[in-house]
Amino acid sequence: MNNKNMLIELSEAFGPSGFEEEIKEIIVNEFKNLKSFTKHEDGIGSVIFSKISDQNKPTLSLVAHMDEIGYLVKYIDERGFIKVQNLGGWLTQSMINQRWIVRTNEKDIVGISGMKTIHVMTPEERRNFYKSNNELFIDVGAKNKQDAVAMGINPGDPIAPLSKVTELNNERLLGKAWDDRIGCAMLIELAQKIDTLDLKYNLNFVFTTQEEIGLRGAMTTAYITNSDICINLEVGVAGDYSYMTEDEAQEKLGFGPSIFLHDNSMLPDKRLRSYIEKIASDNNIKLQYEILAGYGEDGSMFQKSRGGIPAINLGIPTRYLHCHNSVIDLEDYRNGINLVNHILIDLDKDKIKDIKNLVD
Repeated sequence: MNNKNMLIELSEAFGPSGFEEEIKEIIVNEFKNLKSFTKHEDGIGSVIFSKISDQNKPTLSLVAHMDEIGYLVKYIDERGFIKVQNLGGWLTQSMINQRWIVRTNEKDIVGISGMKTIHVMTPEERRNFYKSNNELFIDVGAKNKQDAVAMGINPGDPIAPLSKVTELNNERLLGKAWDDRIGCAMLIELAQKIDTLDLKYNLNFVFTTQEEIGLRGAMTTAYITNSDICINLEVGVAGDYSYMTEDEAQEKLGFGPSIFLHDNSMLPDKRLRSYIEKIASDNNIKLQYEILAGYGEDGSMFQKSRGGIPAINLGIPTRYLHCHNSVIDLEDYRNGINLVNHILIDLDKDKIKDIKNLVD
């Protein structure tokens, strides 16, 4: 499978937080063709592929999360409309009149987030429709509650956006769930590149669950892997379009991967940052920087695990995050893979010790 097809398959797959099985199946199938990895899982569904050189050598973990934001069925009202509980952070205005997949035990059901018809809205309602998630409902075509129940819909059933990938001009892709299927795709491609190489350290490819609802898979896998350093691969927040300011986000599509210098959950390790900057400079790879007031990511859990480890977040610029349709640039994706691939080839035991500032 080429990189574009893999990105499309991962983007379109169903996998809100806690229901990542479809994404995991894609990932596991890709790793079946690789010879040097051992697979194991944590207790909440995260999957780790380890390439062990020597148990006495240091360990690098590369991390990406499988889940996307979504919903759970909260209850069905008497008219047959589904009320929901959010899984992750949604902007309520972005949910108006969108298509969704409700996954029952038996089948997938398509629905739409209904809205009041504009013809009967007051001017105030037009400005402030969907003030909260409590106002959201999904219409699956049921005539009443009994009809919806007969369709197999139950409380706790997961709901995810229905959105197919569209190829735009200039090798840009429009689709859902780039957060963080783009990181998952990068890990798969990187594993394929280094499968037959003899590395001078141990390496984990970590695919976590439930990032969007509290970095839960990162908490468990950080403990299991007992890593020496961690690189988290994520989406970056592009700020290169209308309504966004440079104060809010600094990344631009087409300018390469980014180093997160600040987010609400962690600061990057300075030595690891300097090492990555040198790799990028030596190999003429574009690199940009991001400083965000908010955001939270899996790398922070690795950073705080056990006695604390050097960690950093690398992002691929993405427009319009946490909605049905986001935009990425394939050139940024390729540059991100190129950067991390050079890191994997260059890294050795002494460089990891230097990053950790350890002495024999």
